[in-house]
Amino acid sequence: MSGPASRTTASEPRGLWGFVRDNGLGLFFTVAFLLTLAGQAIAGHADFNHQMRADQLQPVGFGTYVTSSDFAVDVAENWQSEYLQFSLYIGATVWLLQRGSPESKEPGRSGTESDKDQLVGEHARDSSPKWAAAPGWRRTLYSNSLLLVMGTIFVLSWLVQSITGVAAYNEEQLRQLQAPVSWFDYLSAADFWNRTLQNWQSELLAVASMAVLSIYLRQRGSPESKPVGSAHDATGVEG
Repeated sequence: MSGPASRTTASEPRGLWGFVRDNGLGLFFTVAFLLTLAGQAIAGHADFNHQMRADQLQPVGFGTYVTSSDFAVDVAENWQSEYLQFSLYIGATVWLLQRGSPESKEPGRSGTESDKDQLVGEHARDSSPKWAAAPGWRRTLYSNSLLLVMGTIFVLSWLVQSITGVAAYNEEQLRQLQAPVSWFDYLSAADFWNRTLQNWQSELLAVASMAVLSIYLRQRGSPESKPVGSAHDATGVEG
């Protein structure tokens, strides 16, 4: 009894380590996301109460703040800009090229590519996802599933931003004894587009910088960089 039990116990750490090793990138960014979200909630709560005291109003508790429209709109406006960045990047890199960038396909390969290149239909392998070999709408849907999901998350987070944004905006309007506005009026308000565009421009600048700087600069061992010794005009090559 003790022999098999000890072997099972000894294998558990190796199994856990294997899981962490194989999923390290996702786990790292998930933990980092949760930590920064918590930090934003703490800092945002302190800043919100500072403003409330400045307006000679009663501060709110932490639980009240993190369930408020003020916190939700700050979170949603960042989420929608991030998913806009990835949606545009996924779609643009199908057709647009950047010579010398590892973020681009090689010249002459723009477009959706052939079924053979994409391993779909009759070219699917035994290890391919089932819908890659399926005919009709299932293959079409799966072939565009990444962009569809990213785009859907963007639209939903943009919708959440607009709804929570108008609620937060109207709370501020009422505190200043001004009339609230409708959701449609808020969509054309400077507050909404100021929140939206300040995030969009930073995301688009980051993508452009990555695509261009990776032509000339390197990071050894990173798949986001070309091998250190690759020529500047080498395109679609990863280290």
